[in-house]
Amino acid sequence: MSRVPVAKTCKLYIGGKYPRSESGRTVPVLDPAGAVLAHAARASRKDLRDAVEAAHKAQDAWAGATAYLRGQILHRIAEFMEARRDELVQAIRSVEGSTAAAARREVDLSVDRVVSFAGWTDKISTLIGGQCAVAGPFYTMSVAEPIGVCAVVAPARPSLLGLVTTLMPTLAAGNTVVALGSESNPLPAVVLGEILGVSDVPSGVVNLLTGGVGEIVPAMAGHRQIGAIGGIGLPAEVVAGACEAAAESLKRTRFVAVASERAGLEDHDRWTAPEAVANWTEMKSIWHPASLD
Repeated sequence: MSRVPVAKTCKLYIGGKYPRSESGRTVPVLDPAGAVLAHAARASRKDLRDAVEAAHKAQDAWAGATAYLRGQILHRIAEFMEARRDELVQAIRSVEGSTAAAARREVDLSVDRVVSFAGWTDKISTLIGGQCAVAGPFYTMSVAEPIGVCAVVAPARPSLLGLVTTLMPTLAAGNTVVALGSESNPLPAVVLGEILGVSDVPSGVVNLLTGGVGEIVPAMAGHRQIGAIGGIGLPAEVVAGACEAAAESLKRTRFVAVASERAGLEDHDRWTAPEAVANWTEMKSIWHPASLD
């Protein structure tokens, strides 16, 4: 008797748990030939609100952790990604039709990128902060602080490298994050969520959604508990709509265009420069009298 293969039902990753979408909606994930590989949850605006609430609860503890500890936790993510390298390669190849060499290169770049951002956590504040020259008897210092709850949107391609490049600098800066994975290939985001669940990342620090860019991004941009929103390589009309919605709550926007989907993100030095982390911080100025006399 022939059997029907059991397709994986992919879930969201919110608050350290794996819920289905509250809407009950899923979308089929197809291989290049049109066969169903899995069913991915299609997140709703209610799922987004739940993710923001989880991120908000986790923010103070994550921002208050030492920069060294945050770096160690990000490095732990890279260790688990390395351990599940073959699974990540398959998640890319099965949907996108990439060659084995191209998929392995994307995974390798993604792991290396996580390691790079892990190294920035305890260096970025010293690099972009410091003493300021002022006219008066004061010592004035600028200190980089996290923005708070942030939202990031991965490009359609490359699905894994694009997600890592948007997510990791935000975490390295001390923010908690709600991330939307690639709409056309959500499988790498799903696998990354499974990795986060067994790594040292505290619950709520990262929340991964899968679903429609046109549905979730406007809701992200309009949510008043999200302090900043950004993404890489998104359609111009999506960026324009998000910027307009973000303006109502004075939300910071961090959208970056790329010349091509893959070549634009493979420049490791560009995407791991200190500005990548600094963009997700805000500066606090501290004034102190130079003399107490």
